[in-house]
Amino acid sequence: MKLEEMKCVPCRGDEPPLTEAEITAMLPSVPEWAVVVREGIPQLERTFRFPNFREALRFTVEVGELAEAEGHHPVLVTRWGRVTVTWWTHKIRGLHRNDFIMAAKTDALYRKKGFSGSA
Repeated sequence: MKLEEMKCVPCRGDEPPLTEAEITAMLPSVPEWAVVVREGIPQLERTFRFPNFREALRFTVEVGELAEAEGHHPVLVTRWGRVTVTWWTHKIRGLHRNDFIMAAKTDALYRKKGFSGSA
């Protein structure tokens, strides 16, 4: 089963974050995402491109609706022609399988809209 077809499982907060080796193993499933570390916390991040602000805003809303449906929420930064999406699991202060699932679902949503490429 592809990551984008999986459902997120509730994170209780007592689970360990993914190890560096686990993150490295999962990254090929979301090849356009990068791991960034902020305040010691690894996070998945990707910037999506759009032809204008309206499309970027529409994508932001759709990612928000997806996040609500899955119960897992990103940081979304919307600018003219770009949306940066950052996933990590706050409760464990790191990356969880859910973050990779949501990154894959975000990619699928972007493809569905007919856009391609990253900033």
